[in-house]
Amino acid sequence: MPLYEFRCTGCGPLERSFAMAEVPSSIVCPQCSADSRRVMSTPRLSHASSAAMGLLDATARSAHEPAVVNGSLPGTRRTVTPTTSNPLHRKLPRP
Repeated sequence: MPLYEFRCTGCGPLERSFAMAEVPSSIVCPQCSADSRRVMSTPRLSHASSAAMGLLDATARSAHEPAVVNGSLPGTRRTVTPTTSNPLHRKLPRP
């Protein structure tokens, strides 16, 4: 949801987040209960590179959409499958 800026005559600027279809032209100030009118402000655009923005997006996304990890739990032993099918290797000592 976009962040909108409002200005209270007594307290100064405050920001609230609303859906674009539901943004009011004024809100009640939470500190002094006065009417705060919506003001036009500059959009918050980033000048970061696409790699940096991708990292920021992935970090924010991982907070509520963690990646699913397949595999064994930490501390459990995995069974080792043989890497060779040569029958002579079976006679070798194992570590």
